[in-house]
Amino acid sequence: MTLDRVRRGQVLRIAALPDGVFRAQALRFDLGEGAVVTCREVIPAGPVVLARRRQEVAIGRDLARLITVEIVR
Repeated sequence: MTLDRVRRGQVLRIAALPDGVFRAQALRFDLGEGAVVTCREVIPAGPVVLARRRQEVAIGRDLARLITVEIVR
């Protein structure tokens, strides 16, 4: 499943990230493969907001389509 298809409140594990600049930026935010995050908000035709620990990150829909996740609960 890709990140653009998740729903608010779901707990997810990041399974795969696209190569390139985004991978490096994601690692700076501690969002590497295997990280468990919570979907805080899915804005219609907008970004997906993820929370990990005390931090929230908004990821645009085009990029969210490239990130593979697994639902934890």
